[in-house]
Amino acid sequence: MFGGGGLNPRKMQQMMKQMGIDVEELDAEEVIIRTADEELYFDGAQVTKMDAQGQETYQIVGEPNVRETGEAEAIEAGEAESEEADEGGIPDADVEIVAQRAGVTESTARAVLEENDGDLAAAVSQLE
Repeated sequence: MFGGGGLNPRKMQQMMKQMGIDVEELDAEEVIIRTADEELYFDGAQVTKMDAQGQETYQIVGEPNVRETGEAEAIEAGEAESEEADEGGIPDADVEIVAQRAGVTESTARAVLEENDGDLAAAVSQLE
């Protein structure tokens, strides 16, 4: 569009300002994009907001993580509850970690954790 391959950033900002384009870096901690099937979430992504004549555009630069839709709510609900399962069992947070890392159901993760006396690393390596 501009052929600005050799243009210095300050000159580019001046040109954009003359054209009525305002660019602002946002200090985003997390960005979530929800679709019908999954969520893409970016931790610590670089987010740029561009306002061109009243039309706002956001650019996200970073590597997304993917999770099933609704998984975040389940994780947050689990954090609100007690960390421990019933009477000395495997903590729910540990079960979730193993299930996510190994790509298995929580019931499978819990069973393997119990076999390995709650050892996260041993459970994950057994499932992988």
